[in-house]
Order: sequence, then structure tokens, then C-alpha cells
Amino acid sequence: MTEQPSLPQPPAPSVQPSRAWRRPSLVWLIPLLAALVGLGLVVQTFWQQGPSITVSFSTAQGIEPGKTKVRFKDVEIGQVRTVHIAKDRNGVLVTIDLINEAREFAATDSRFWVVRPRLAGTAISGLETVLSGAYIGVDGGHSGQYQSDFTGLEEPPVVASDVPGHRFRLRADDIGSLDVGSPVYFRRIAVGHVESFSLENDGSHIQMGIFVKSPYDRFVTDDARFWHASGVDLKMDANGVKIETQSLATILMGGIAFENMGNTDAPIAASDREFALAANRADAVKAPEGDPVTMMLRFHQSIRGLTVGAPVAFRGVEIGHVQALGIAYDPVSEEFTAPVTIEIYPQRLTAMDPNHPFPKDGTGALAVANLVRRGLRAQLRSGSLLTGQLYVSIDFFPTAAPARYDAHANPPELPTIPGDLEELEKQVQTILAKLSKLPLDELADDTHRTLVALEGNLKRMDKLEQHVDSEMLPEIRDGLHDLRSTMDGLQQTMAPDAPLQQDSRAALQNMATVARSLKTLTDSLDRHPESLLRGKNGENQ
Repeated sequence: MTEQPSLPQPPAPSVQPSRAWRRPSLVWLIPLLAALVGLGLVVQTFWQQGPSITVSFSTAQGIEPGKTKVRFKDVEIGQVRTVHIAKDRNGVLVTIDLINEAREFAATDSRFWVVRPRLAGTAISGLETVLSGAYIGVDGGHSGQYQSDFTGLEEPPVVASDVPGHRFRLRADDIGSLDVGSPVYFRRIAVGHVESFSLENDGSHIQMGIFVKSPYDRFVTDDARFWHASGVDLKMDANGVKIETQSLATILMGGIAFENMGNTDAPIAASDREFALAANRADAVKAPEGDPVTMMLRFHQSIRGLTVGAPVAFRGVEIGHVQALGIAYDPVSEEFTAPVTIEIYPQRLTAMDPNHPFPKDGTGALAVANLVRRGLRAQLRSGSLLTGQLYVSIDFFPTAAPARYDAHANPPELPTIPGDLEELEKQVQTILAKLSKLPLDELADDTHRTLVALEGNLKRMDKLEQHVDSEMLPEIRDGLHDLRSTMDGLQQTMAPDAPLQQDSRAALQNMATVARSLKTLTDSLDRHPESLLRGKNGENQ
């Protein structure tokens, strides 16, 4: 086996000590500059970064982390960082990083919502997001206090917080066709919008919030009246047919109108003042009614044609309305009756004498009892022959049967009398019953015999007429001729130049002369009665 040749040994390394300072290489300049730039960007980002807030929404539709922007008047003021599901799973939590300049938008009264395409009534909004995508809109608050957790709006606010004006509250029985965004009109000019509505805790009324922008908010005074201006108001009265509406928008999405009652000295209403919302203008402009008084009416007749809301009138003046209708069985009389609940406003009875209002306490109940004793009754009457609608009329009927009024009942029951239509129906039925009792067959036979006898009499009269024409008329004609001859002779005798007339005038003149002589004689004897014994001028002495 051959042996490998040995390799030569390498020389020993030469070790030299390092220098105290070495000039750095230019290669390190580049990462150093990059580090400085990065640090500057970090500082700039930290300096520009604003607060982080969390907004809860019901859904994250259209929201993407890192992409969805936050805008105010189309200016970006932040961006969505994360989206998480809430712990109670009732919504999502969106974390938003605001820029430093937008710190004021974290005020407690700021509002956030998702801008996406929406159709509300006659308005279409958010069409620009079809191509660019949804974004979060914000309405900055002005409270001066800040927070980090907010509840987002599901609908965009109708009016921005920086719009000048005042907000008011309305209380209504029902919402009708109103919705968020419905217009508010003053003299047919759109001056505001409906912002919100909610049901009261007891469910009896609806609370609505409206906004009236400046300068029209100064027309909302303490005596302002609000009413539903939705749809078309059709009226048929003695003046003809009248159609009223505020605008085409109110027909589609409803609206509210208000008006002042002409009191120029009324103060401007304070913000958040509550007003009543009437069903129409006629109800709104009525005088303040005060608290209503509920009463019960019990009719023993059909109430078909009487509806809820029908007027209750006292001698033609509306003092209330029908509140409820029903049907009940009376075990005492074993009959079905129609109970009708009405509401009466006593304030309408005292408009002529405000110093003597109608009493509302126990004295008022005694006053009503006294009126019932005097004949106060309720009656159903026809309001329109065209529609067949009925209304309740309250009036005095002195001949009505006595009735009892229980003032302590809840509600008290006002006595009633049959309606005019029912009375007319009873009279017609009475007449028909009497006609059915008449012996019509015998009357028909008597009438036939009378007509036969009358026909015979007519025939005899025809014969008599023929006899008169043939025999009696010539004699009558001759008699009339003789009478005319006699009258002609008498007329000639009575002529002024006739001898009889001349002799008559002469005789009358002689009689006048004799009368004057007698008058002279009587006057002389009256003055000298002694002349009958002594003669004229004393001739007998």
C-alpha cells in the first residue's frame, strides 16, 4: 500500500491590532435615511391621527374595514378600521379612526348613519354610492362634551344640526299618512319637516317632532294651530263643492300645516313647545274646548247611518262628537238597545258669557238634572238625505215623557226620544193600518153606484138643456126685448128737457119758497111770541 505524500504547512497568520476609529461606509446612509423618513411618517401619522370612536349599527351592509370612508359634506374625516359583531348579537360595532382635525365630531350630540341608495316618499338619496360604494355620513354636534361610543341612525337625519330654526312637538290621535320627512307648510309654503314620531307609553296618542327652519320659525306663536294637510279635503255644503290640498307632495307622502289665529301680540313659541295636531283645519281653528264630558245615550231604534265622529249638536251648534257605538241587551225590558257614547265640550256653551261658565263640578250635574226635568233630550236626526248620515241633536222637548237622570253614574246617561225619521215611519205605518181597516170593497160599490146615478143625472141635464134651448130661450129673448123698450121710455121721461122734469123742478122751487117763508115765521115767533095775541107791532092793543 502506497503512502500519501505530506502537505506543506501554511504560514502563520499575521495579527495586527484594529485602529481606534474607522470612517463609516456610505452604504449605511441609505437605511439611515429610510429610518428617518419612516420615523417622520410615524410622527406625522400620530400627529394627524384623531380619536377612535365606536358606532353601533343594526347591520354592516355596505361597510368594509379599511375601505369605507367617513365624510362630512363630501370631505373625508375618517375611515373604518374594524367591524365586529356586538356581544348581544343585536348589531355590529364599527370602529372609526377620525383625523385630528375632526376631533370635534366626537361630541355627544353627533349623529352617524350609512349613506346608501334610499327611496323615501318622493325623495331619492344616495345615488352617488351606486358606483363609489357606501360611506358613513356624520352630522357634527355642538355640545362641547365628547364620548367614544355612539348609536348610529338607521335613517339619515332630515335636518342637519347646523340649520337655523326651532324644533317643536306635536301630539296627535293618529299619524295618518305622515312619515319622517313629510313637509310642514305655512300658507302653502314648505317651511319645515317631520323629524320623528313615537307612540306614547299608554298607546293613546302619538308624539311627533317637527323642525321649522328660520326665518319661518317666528310665525310659530303660542296660539298657532296645527292640522293634518294630507291628501285631498273634499267638502260639500250649502256653498257647493270645495276641494282643498296643500300640494301634490301631500297627496303622496302627507304633510302638516299650521296657522296663527290673527293675534299679532302673541309671543313666539319656545323651542320644544308641544301643540295639538288636529285632523283638519276646521277642527284646528275652533276655540279652545277644554276637557270633554263623557255621556251615554241609549236609543231604542236602528242607528244605521250614525258613525264614530258624527257631530253632537245643540240647537244647530256643534258641541261634541260621537265617541263609540254598540249594541246591548236589556234584561229588564227584554229588548236590544243601542248605547252611544258621546263627548261634549262645555266650553262651547259659554262662549257668549265667559264670566258665567257652565259648572263642571257637582253643581254642573245638578244643572243637567234640572235641564232634563225641563225636557232636555237627545234625538237622532238626518244630516244628509243624499248620504243618509245621522247626527245626534240635543234640544228641549217640553212634551216629552218624564225621565230620570242619574248624575252619579259613570258615565251619566242622558234620556233620548225617537228620531224624526222614526216618528215619520210610525205615522206612515199608523196611516197604512187605518187604511187597511177601511171597507174598501163597500166603498168601491158605493162609488160605482154613485157614478151610475151621476151618469143618469148627466143625461137628464142634457135633455133639460135641449128643452131650454128649444122652448125657454125664445120666451126669455122676447121678455128681454119688452124690458129694453120699457127702459128706453123711462130714460126719455127722465131726460132734462122732458115736461116731467121741468114740472118737477118748478114744484121743488115752490116748496123751497114755502120752506123759507115758514122759516121766517118760526124765527119771528121765536123772538116775539106775544105777537100771536097782540099782532104785529102791537096792532091788538
